[in-house]
Amino acid sequence: MSVFVGFFPGGLYDRCESPSLTAGQGDRHVADDAPPPGIDASVPNPARMYDYFLGGKNNYAADREAAERVLRVAPEARVLARRNRAFLRRAVRHLVTEAGIRQFVDIGTGLPAQGGVHEVAHELDPTVRVAYVDHDPVVLAHARALLSGAGSTVTVRGDLRRPEEILADPGLRSLIDLSQPVAILLVAVVHFLSRDDKPAELVARLRDAVVPGSHLVLSHVTDEERGGAAREGAAVYRGSDAGITLRNREEIQGLFDGFDLLDPGLVPLDDWRPGDENPLLRQARRNLPTWFLCGVGRIP
Repeated sequence: MSVFVGFFPGGLYDRCESPSLTAGQGDRHVADDAPPPGIDASVPNPARMYDYFLGGKNNYAADREAAERVLRVAPEARVLARRNRAFLRRAVRHLVTEAGIRQFVDIGTGLPAQGGVHEVAHELDPTVRVAYVDHDPVVLAHARALLSGAGSTVTVRGDLRRPEEILADPGLRSLIDLSQPVAILLVAVVHFLSRDDKPAELVARLRDAVVPGSHLVLSHVTDEERGGAAREGAAVYRGSDAGITLRNREEIQGLFDGFDLLDPGLVPLDDWRPGDENPLLRQARRNLPTWFLCGVGRIP
């Protein structure tokens, strides 16, 4: 689930980047209906805030109000969220084409967006299997509805704080063979864990449960640049149902303990294997402050 998504006036926008699947559905929001049982629509939710920033309709007034507060301190944030999605797509393509990975476990998937992991992977190999994991009931309901006809996918409920339960889930195990290499995707999700959650230990438990040749794809919000704005944005999320913990480069690097980081290492989003991107566009992107660091690691 991605965070710090905002509006960048006059900013760069790639047509291929991922809008919400509910974008363009007119002016009607889910707020026009009563929320599902167990959902407190008065409390902002990061997944629904993300949907709002991408132009979707699966959000409530509290989500939109919180999102607008983020916009006031982070006008570049929408572009950064789209760059985060672009990094995810590049990483998936690399793992399928270069590393031979045919199984993905996407933890903290968030509300579905175009260019999902299975769509990117299936363009290259339709036999790739993808398990989507989230603990948000709204996310799960939407994912199951949209993916019901998608082959080689499964959606399961799970919490990163309990990694063994995720990997033991019968639905996941019906699709994912943990005796074979797998890619664990933790894209814009670990910053929702507090220091008390001991995220490095949680990632290590995932690492220890999969075989050599498996990979970790991770991106994380940092306060390396624009620290004041990052802290103000994080303060908004403390009023939601999932607060954010900002971490520095050393802390994020520590999440890759036990993995060999692939080149170019832990870098800003646009610097992870940009490929044949127009150099002028890439230089313009570098002029944007970045609040994300990302990397891909392999278990030797």
